[in-house]
Amino acid sequence: MRLDVTNLNFSYADKTIIKDLSFSVPDGAFISILGPSGCGKSTLLNVLSGLLKPESGEIRIDGAPVHGTSRELAYMPQNDLLFPWRTILDNVCLYGEIHHQKKEMRQMALQQMARFGLAGCETKYPDELSGGMRQRAAFLRTTLCEAGIYLLDEPFGALDVITRSDMQDWLRELCIGLHRTILLVTHDTDEAIYLSDKILILGAPGEGIRQEITITEQNRSREWLYEQGKLRAEIHRIIKEK
Repeated sequence: MRLDVTNLNFSYADKTIIKDLSFSVPDGAFISILGPSGCGKSTLLNVLSGLLKPESGEIRIDGAPVHGTSRELAYMPQNDLLFPWRTILDNVCLYGEIHHQKKEMRQMALQQMARFGLAGCETKYPDELSGGMRQRAAFLRTTLCEAGIYLLDEPFGALDVITRSDMQDWLRELCIGLHRTILLVTHDTDEAIYLSDKILILGAPGEGIRQEITITEQNRSREWLYEQGKLRAEIHRIIKEK
């Protein structure tokens, strides 16, 4: 599904956070958003998901306007938000339970457990899983919503470096098969380079997009990523501009 954002505006406590922001995410594309701390990256996802109401502007999915929440948008916040008293299977099926489709959702979840590296974890509780496994469960819960567009807010930010690297590899491989439109907020430049078709670099609050960077390499590997020193330096320079 295609996501189009046009002249979006949002302020908080008389401070402009998003001003006349416009961009498009083509169907099936993976777009990352980078920018200095406090530039409004997470706020943008909250507005797109319907958790916050924009002052003005337009959000469209496949040409149709969106007001508030939409079933076509699935939002995954920074924390996994798994309920500690529910099993992993019950956690990932929460959407189906809310919408009175628990039986169907459980069948779908059981079919996807192995694909998400969670086979054998169905009856375990969140505190029995590692951070990476919990994030896999949270992502499975997100995909079971069957939305066409995923909004991911620093999904691996709390993980250690090795686990984060493994999860990036897993997500990249998984997304090839899912064919979903993905908008990822991250502070990790390497993560953005490795996963994205395009990177949007935001400026200070209210400034908008400083630059768009397209990643054309299709056969990506860790070795390829380590060789991207020039691109990494250029992104850091743009982010630090005053």
